[in-house]
Formats: sequence, structure tokens, C-alpha cells
Amino acid sequence: MTENAVHAAAAAARSLGLTVDDPTVLYDAFSVVVHLKPSPVVARVPMALPEPLMEPEVAVRRMQRELNVAAWLIGQGKPAVAPCPLVPLEPVQQDGYSMTFWQFVEEDKSAEPDYLAGTARAAELHAVLADYPQELPWMTPLLAVPLALAHLDAVPGLLEQDDIDRARAEWEVLGPLLTTRTAFEEVFPSATIQTIHGDAPSYNVIPTADGVLWSDFEDTTLGPIEWDMAGFGPDLGKVYNEAAAALGRPLLDERIQQVMDAARVLQIIACTPMVPLLPSLADGIRMFAGQWRDTPFAGGLG
Repeated sequence: MTENAVHAAAAAARSLGLTVDDPTVLYDAFSVVVHLKPSPVVARVPMALPEPLMEPEVAVRRMQRELNVAAWLIGQGKPAVAPCPLVPLEPVQQDGYSMTFWQFVEEDKSAEPDYLAGTARAAELHAVLADYPQELPWMTPLLAVPLALAHLDAVPGLLEQDDIDRARAEWEVLGPLLTTRTAFEEVFPSATIQTIHGDAPSYNVIPTADGVLWSDFEDTTLGPIEWDMAGFGPDLGKVYNEAAAALGRPLLDERIQQVMDAARVLQIIACTPMVPLLPSLADGIRMFAGQWRDTPFAGGLG
């Protein structure tokens, strides 16, 4: 499948007038990311996503949102990976694949991950995205969870039946709260709702010789700021709050954070049906589920 995606990306790029002699895979997991050498262009081809997100209309809207947000950030002079300026700002279809094109940047592979700095940058990103002018749908990263939870037994032996029962029971509590903005704000009327990154912006960055660039906006959505800090724990939450306070921004709400942390757990567990497409997920889900079994449900609203 990777080889087919590479061929499709190269063919699409050539049809758009780009020179492609040596397409080189940079990343191959949820998406295939291809440097279309010698052009300074990277193609991203989504490959392994939850079934509802792979539906053609949903996938195209998702990719268009990512392009729009990234282009807007660049227009504001902010440090983000830029859409390719050599092609139209829209997803491209080729040989049954959908893809987007991006400006190639040289990653600084010597840079060590710095989650403290990344967390502070997440607060900075929220300050910028608060002014994003386009209307976005509500909490799209969770759209695939209900269907996936119905098929958690698709990979026999990965999860225990108690895990499956617990995940479904927790979603019965959280699902009605998280499905619409109206339902969420009825419980949390003072929540800070705005455009957010949608997928842990503190580590979805690319270090370069000229600084760190925000990246991977495919899950950009309307939601509470706490979703972007889900699963990172109270210590990094304090780092975020210090950075937010320095910017005059709202701080994380502890009760909302608990709900978002619980929702993030279910989002990870809901990746189980994807294991046949992406076998490398199995060990991570198995390890995560083992830790989850020993923790109480922290998403209650009492």
C-alpha cells in the first residue's frame, strides 16, 4: 500500500507541474509522507485512520481544514509548516488516494524533544488560534469513537472483555456531553471554547535549524483548550498555565481537564479496530490498556 501511495503522490505532483525524480518516504504510519525530490515539496497521503474519517467527503473536508489553518498561520507570520505555494490550496485526488502538498523543511534530527517548551508553545498557539476567522465543526477528533467502540473485539486477544465493557460504559457517560457544543456548555458554561490544534500540539512540531514549526493540523477543531493538553498530567498542566498567564490567557479548568483526559483514553482504546491495518499499534494499545485497568474513571461529573 505504501508503494501505491508513493506512486499516486508522484503522479499527482507531476500532473500539477512539479518535477519528481526520486520520491522518498519520510514517514509511514497513519499517513505516508513523501519528499518529492528534487522539488521542495512533501505529499501527505492519509492511509490508516478510523473508518469514519476515511470516508471520501469527510477526509477531503478534514484535509482542507488543515490546509486552511496552516495557510492562515503562515499569513499571520507564525512558525508553522506551510502548504506548498506551487499548487492550489486544496486536497488532490489520484488513483483512489487523497493527499495534500506541503513545503519541504529540513528537520533538525539532532534536536531532543522538549515537552516543557512544547507545552508553553501550546499556550502560544492557542493565543493565535483564538483569532482564527473560519467556522469549524465541534470536536472532530472524537467522531470515530462511537463506531470504533462497537468493534473493539475486532482484534481477538488484544483487549480483555472487562476493558471493552468499561470503555463502552465510560462513553455512555461522556458521549452525550462531548457530542455537541450545546451539551458541553450546559455543564461547563465558563469553558474556553475556540479553535484548537486537536492533536497534542506540544509534540506535533518539527524542529528545524531556524526554530520549531507547528505542524499536523489535520485534527483542528472547535473545542475546549483542555483537549490539547489531554493525557499530559498535572505537571505539564502547570507549565501550560504559567505560559497562559504570561500571555493573559485563560488557564486550564481542572474539571474539564479530567473529562478531556478520560476522553483521550477512549480515543486511544478506540484505535483497536485499526490494528489489522497498522499492526504496530497493537503493543502500544496493549501497554496502555494495562495501565488504564489500574486507574479509576476520572471523567465523572460529580
